[in-house]
Amino acid sequence: MGCMLVFIIGGLVILAYCSQASNERTYQEVVWAVCGKVPGVLCEVAIAVYTFGTCIAFLIIIGDQEDKIIAALVTEPEGAGSCPWYTDRKFTISITAFLLILPLSIPKEIGFQKYASSLSVIGTWYVTAVIIIKYIWPDKELVPVEIPTSPSTWMAVFNAMPTICFGFQCHVSSVPVFNSMKQPEVKTWGAVVTAAMVIALFVYMGTGVCGFLTFGTSVDQDVLLSYPSNDIPVALARAFIILCVLTSYPILHFCGRAVLEGLWLRYTGVTVEEDVVRERRRRLLQTVTWFLLTLLLALFIPDIGKVISVIGGLAACFIFVFPGLCLIQAKLSEIQETRAVSWWALVSYGVFMVTLGAFIFGQTTANAVFVDLTA
Repeated sequence: MGCMLVFIIGGLVILAYCSQASNERTYQEVVWAVCGKVPGVLCEVAIAVYTFGTCIAFLIIIGDQEDKIIAALVTEPEGAGSCPWYTDRKFTISITAFLLILPLSIPKEIGFQKYASSLSVIGTWYVTAVIIIKYIWPDKELVPVEIPTSPSTWMAVFNAMPTICFGFQCHVSSVPVFNSMKQPEVKTWGAVVTAAMVIALFVYMGTGVCGFLTFGTSVDQDVLLSYPSNDIPVALARAFIILCVLTSYPILHFCGRAVLEGLWLRYTGVTVEEDVVRERRRRLLQTVTWFLLTLLLALFIPDIGKVISVIGGLAACFIFVFPGLCLIQAKLSEIQETRAVSWWALVSYGVFMVTLGAFIFGQTTANAVFVDLTA
C-alpha cells in the first residue's frame, strides 16, 4: 500500500502542475491540453462512465445504511405481513436523493462543499474509531470466527485492486478542487494531498483490518452492514456515512456534468462566453437527467460490489494512466539540448505509471466481465 500511495500522490501533484501550466480547470481539459485529442476524448468518455457509476454506488450506499437505521428505529408489529410503506428501500433512497442530493448538485461551482466536507471527514474518523473499538472490545453475542492468514489465490489479491482504486480515486475531482483554492500552488497542494492520503490510508487500514478481524470471511462488502441494527454507536456511524455520500455525490456529478458540457460546446462550436444565457437552463437539464438515471439504476441494482467491480478498473486509469501520460508529454515538450538524469527518471516514472494502470485496468475489467457480471 505504501508503494501505491507514492504513485497516487504523485498523480495528484502531476495533475496540479499540468493544470497550472495549461491554465485548465478540469481533469479532462488538462488531458486535452497536454496529451492531445485522442487521449482527451478517451478521458472524457472514461470520466462520464466512471462518475455515473460512482453516483449509482453512492445511492446504493445510502440505501444500505438507511435500511439498518430504519430497522433499529421502527418496530414491526407482530403478525404484520409487510413493513410500512415509508420504510421501503426504494422510497427512502428516493426521498433522501430528492430532498438533499438534487439541491446540492445544481450549483455551478463546488467551493461551498468545503464546509459539509469537513464534517464528513470527522464522520469518517468516527466510523473508523467505532470499528476499531468494536474489534478490541467485541460484543458478547459475537461468535469467534476463523481468520484466514493468507489469500486463497494470488488472483484474490488482484481482485481487490478495483476496491482499492475506487477508495483512493479522487483525481477526477482534484483538478477543480485545486483550482478552487484561494492560492493554487503546486507545493502547497503537494503537502495537502500527502496529508490527506496518509489520513485516508490509516482510515482504510483501520476500518478494513479491524472489520475483517472481527467478522472474518463472513464480513459484508459494506462492513457496517455486518453489525446489528440496534447498535447505537454503529447507527451513528451509518448516519455519518450517509453524510459523507451526500457531500460526495455532488462533487462527482460536477465532474461528469463538466464533461457533458465540454462535449456539447465542442459539438456546437460555441464558446463558454458566448453561451452564458443558456448555460443555466442546460445545467438544470443535465443535472436532473443525470440524477434521475442514477437514481433509477440504484433502485434496481442493490449490490454495490458489482458496480465497483466495473468502475474500479477505470479508477486505475485516472490514478495512473492519464497522469502518467501527462507527465511523459510534459517532459517531451521541453526544449533541452541535453537531457539530464532527472529528465529520464521522470519519463521512466511516467511510463511505469501508464504500464501499471493499464495492467490493473485490463485485469479488473476482464474479471468483472467474465466473473462478476456473468455470475
